[in-house]
Amino acid sequence: MNAIHDIIQHLNTGPQWVKYWVLFMAGVFTLSLLFISKRKDIRWISLSTLVLAPVIMAALYAHFGFERILGLGHILGWAPGLYYVWRHKNDWNIKETLAGKYLLLAVITMLISLVFDISDLLRFILGERV
Repeated sequence: MNAIHDIIQHLNTGPQWVKYWVLFMAGVFTLSLLFISKRKDIRWISLSTLVLAPVIMAALYAHFGFERILGLGHILGWAPGLYYVWRHKNDWNIKETLAGKYLLLAVITMLISLVFDISDLLRFILGERV
């Protein structure tokens, strides 16, 4: 957990919009806990966002420090959840259920973040450091 704390400390020294975006994502993904007992697809979102990605990011941080490669934590950690929910998108029931609306919000949030994460990873690969 120290790595996650350190990452947050680094985020606090960066652009304000990044801090707000990360707080927004944390709020969205924490909301998954409200639906976790009812929906298997949301359990996958919870596992991917609240467990897998943070563990991978902590390991990356321990090895590289606060660098653009941290986006790889989202890419790898979220892949199983996104894969599962996308394969079952016909079961989302967006119009009928609050859980379906939440699922759409979570997936859109993840996809927006992945644009930044992929960009950061490519920049890291090309040699750009924070």
